[in-house]
Amino acid sequence: MIDAIEEVLISQDAIEKKVAELGQTLSQEYAGRKPLLVGILKGACPYFMDIIRHMPIPLEIDFMEVSSYGEATNSSGQIKIIKDITKDVKGRDILFVEDIIDTGQTLKELHALMLKRHAASVKTTALLNKQDRRIVDFQADYVGFEIPNAFVVGYGMDFNEQYRNLPYIGVLKPKCYQ
Repeated sequence: MIDAIEEVLISQDAIEKKVAELGQTLSQEYAGRKPLLVGILKGACPYFMDIIRHMPIPLEIDFMEVSSYGEATNSSGQIKIIKDITKDVKGRDILFVEDIIDTGQTLKELHALMLKRHAASVKTTALLNKQDRRIVDFQADYVGFEIPNAFVVGYGMDFNEQYRNLPYIGVLKPKCYQ
């Protein structure tokens, strides 16, 4: 474990098992429907790639990059779309793939945007959920782990672009960001 990590919250083995389980669930849910999976860059990349490998059904992929953090450790509440999806969503089943749900604002707005664009359905899978931080009425449809209100890094999640490559989810020591 590296010095900046206070504790390993979720091990690599636990992540792998949960992702395989969620992939199986999602494959059953979307059987015969060819969903469009939309990965939320950059943090969701590892989860996105692992989850699609566990979904042996026809599907399409696309990506969005959305920011509400900048260099802070708390969401600013201002949602900015940096990269929009390239595919037409009209009549499609959309599944957002996100690393972590914090306040819920980002995904609530993205859901509304996809419905405005006439998607047939919009659901979300998130590896991590911080229910204690929710400030809007939003619930993910498929969640890997419920976690406490701690600043976590690893498995795609970062602090100032560091620690994304850790194979586990770790709690960052407060001295690193305060």
